Amino acid sequence: MKLRRWIVVGAVALATVGTLNSLPASAGGQPRPADQSLRALGMRHDLYIGTAVDMAALNDPADPQYRQLVGSQFSSVTAENVMKWESLEPTRGTYNWGPADQLIAYAKQNNQRVRGHVLVWHNQLPGWLTTGVADGSIDTAELRDILRNHITTVVKHFKGKIWQWDVVNEAVSDPWDNPPALHYKGFWAQHLGPGYVADAFRWARAADPNALLFYNDYNIEAFGSGNPADDKTQFVYDMVKRLRATGVPIDGVGSQGHLGTQYGNYDTLQVADALERFGDLGLATAFTEVDVRSQMTPGVQAGDSNEINPRLQASAANYSVLLQACLLSRHCLSFTVWGFTDRHSWIPGWFDNPPEGLATLYDENYQPKRAYQTVKADLIFAGAPHVLPRIPQKPRR
Repeated sequence: MKLRRWIVVGAVALATVGTLNSLPASAGGQPRPADQSLRALGMRHDLYIGTAVDMAALNDPADPQYRQLVGSQFSSVTAENVMKWESLEPTRGTYNWGPADQLIAYAKQNNQRVRGHVLVWHNQLPGWLTTGVADGSIDTAELRDILRNHITTVVKHFKGKIWQWDVVNEAVSDPWDNPPALHYKGFWAQHLGPGYVADAFRWARAADPNALLFYNDYNIEAFGSGNPADDKTQFVYDMVKRLRATGVPIDGVGSQGHLGTQYGNYDTLQVADALERFGDLGLATAFTEVDVRSQMTPGVQAGDSNEINPRLQASAANYSVLLQACLLSRHCLSFTVWGFTDRHSWIPGWFDNPPEGLATLYDENYQPKRAYQTVKADLIFAGAPHVLPRIPQKPRR
């Protein structure tokens, strides 16, 4: 979302400075593992380590370190906002391709793969679309044509340049919604019914036979009760299983991985089990929007290490749980963080009552935090027989 930026107080920055990558080279002249980038270490496992990219920050001449780290640390990139509908087509029939094309060019220059985000979502829609539906000037038949045209136009524009598309995003409700029984939610389900999900995948496949097509959602990191009425992971599992059984060309499931240190969260084996169960359906998996936020209490904002350190350690542990589970599943193709620095994190602008932050791998001064070092260590020390190279995935026809 387009959200305001918020910088943690300087005392927190000082407290979060991690160990810098300043170890000497090994005796053979090759960089020691601790000196290598996340992208290089990930490729030992054929695992792409990615980040969402804020195009304003990427193009800011006053902030060159952001651009340098995106290129050096990550092997895939996702557009944080510039591929969403309101950004691409702010006026009906007039597309603004420029910022998204800039990201594609940057990725090509840096030998990075691109995750396309997102084709169909109920948020960040252009005003002309939502207003037209609300006032009745766009009826159901026209709305379906508009959606098909948007998917076709966007996917064809980027054809051959996108590795994974988030085709449908966050189509399923949460147990705390009203009604509490899980259901298809949002603008598209309300106006087109749940069949739009299958349609979207078929239209995307027709537009690009070679991109991997993903369903993407949050709170699906692990199974709960197993009852699809209140277990979102089970609901999504059943949904994608039906889609595959009926020939819908869905290739993968993306688990966003938005976590918070104030919650119990999961252990590695729980998350690995979920990934394996999706993999057993013949689906690729990916972590697509990982961050681990913490409550910014007055003590944290004042720089109290007694409050800051436990949060940094809990954040690192949660990053590690998701990454270890991904490494254990050969179907898990990529691990993407939703922004890598607190300087440009969406969290403080969205979670402000109470305020939250400290969600990324680097602090606002681009110093790597404990979470960064833990992710790096997981990539270094993972190996056979339990961690093996990824299983190549082919788009489903």
